[in-house]
Amino acid sequence: MSTDPSDNGHVAHPAHTSPPPRSLPGSGEARRHILVVLVMDRPGVLNRVASLMRARNFNIDSLAVSRTDREHISRMTITLHGDAVAVEQAAKQLYRLIDVLKVQDVTRDQLVEHELALVKVRATEANRSEVIKIVELYKGAIVDISAESVIVEAHGSESEIDALVALLRSYGIKELVRTGATVMLRGAGSIEEALKL
Repeated sequence: MSTDPSDNGHVAHPAHTSPPPRSLPGSGEARRHILVVLVMDRPGVLNRVASLMRARNFNIDSLAVSRTDREHISRMTITLHGDAVAVEQAAKQLYRLIDVLKVQDVTRDQLVEHELALVKVRATEANRSEVIKIVELYKGAIVDISAESVIVEAHGSESEIDALVALLRSYGIKELVRTGATVMLRGAGSIEEALKL
């Protein structure tokens, strides 16, 4: 270390800096998560799952429920936004519910993800061809045509559906319905085959 004459021969020390603040578990950025939940197909199970998420202060973005190829077992695909630690804790609590068989956060896995949307768009003779071209660009289909509107069917990832809806919004959306994400792991892995019954 060097001395500075103006300091009367005192040794110059580097300025003290405090360590960076530690990030506390559960205080991270809220991100989109996808949970796959296998449940027994019984009355009340959907309500119990939704109630637990509400109690944990999660707003469910989408929830798709369907039967599986196994008798009496249904599959839920839940998308929500939350901190990774908070989502992990919620997944652990789901396991404690009656009729919940398996819970898996597949957010970071390689997935095939699709969503179905039906959009009723204002369309007249003057702009109908423009709407149809936009739909074709997004590999959608026109499933109904009337004098003042068309119904568009589209499928793809959440972001692809968002992009199409944003374009159609300029023409005027009369009605919109979306299924929410349905997902499946890529490759040979299977959540359902991993289920031990």
